[in-house]
Amino acid sequence: MEIKTAEFKCSNTRTDKLPPAVLPEYAFIGRSNVGKSSVINMITGRKGLAKTSQIPGKTQLINHFLINDTWYLVDLPGYGYAKASRTSRGEWERFIRYYLRNRESLQCIFVLIDCRHEPQKVDIDFCCWLGEQDLPFVLVFTKADKQSSVKTAQTVAAFHKALLNYFETVPQHFITSAEKHTGKEPILDFIDEVNSRFSL
Repeated sequence: MEIKTAEFKCSNTRTDKLPPAVLPEYAFIGRSNVGKSSVINMITGRKGLAKTSQIPGKTQLINHFLINDTWYLVDLPGYGYAKASRTSRGEWERFIRYYLRNRESLQCIFVLIDCRHEPQKVDIDFCCWLGEQDLPFVLVFTKADKQSSVKTAQTVAAFHKALLNYFETVPQHFITSAEKHTGKEPILDFIDEVNSRFSL
């Protein structure tokens, strides 16, 4: 798939103000500072589409980007940021989870994992919640350029092993590097394939 247009459409904290659910949507979410904005910019080929920040927890809204006028890429707030107030975390969690459970046009959730770290409880817990809700998701391992491919493979294997304690099979995964554009084509091919089967 070639990205010809990528346009910011809206930011919301209210799910009733989201765009009409008539086009397929793909949500990107992960722990704060996992490199989500960089991955989104890499996938779309638009350097400043999603705002990158050195401040963890910067994204606090549901951000919709219309891609090729045919599907939405959705940037969701990160989870697990300890410095956010408990009240704020609770409010974010409620509206994010409501969106994930109830958005009719949501096709898949891309869960971003920093490939430099051993499996984190907050990531495993979130994947388990998605499984309990019967929501389709895939894993995106980020920052692969920061270490050797051997180390990345070890991290991916460890995460899969951790998930197999709760799942019969592990979801599909992608390995990415925003710096080297690794993983861009496989992710876009995956989205293109799902789009071809989309119907409401």
